[in-house]
Amino acid sequence: MLYLSEILIQNPQLHSFDQLLTVIADQAKTSGEIHLKIDIKPNYGDTPNNWEDRVEGAFSGVYSVTHKNACMPGDD
Repeated sequence: MLYLSEILIQNPQLHSFDQLLTVIADQAKTSGEIHLKIDIKPNYGDTPNNWEDRVEGAFSGVYSVTHKNACMPGDD
């Protein structure tokens, strides 16, 4: 199981929420882990209100919640 807190500790060079999402997606692809424990809120100035959904989306590969400009169902 990957822990969000460990990812943050291991990557002190990150300065934005979007950078964190990229690292999470890379870790999900390379680690072989199938679970992510969201045990801490990222403390970045650009952390959005839906940060948990976006972290889960980055880990599971769900495009619609990882990209802030993605269209949501019903946004026609």
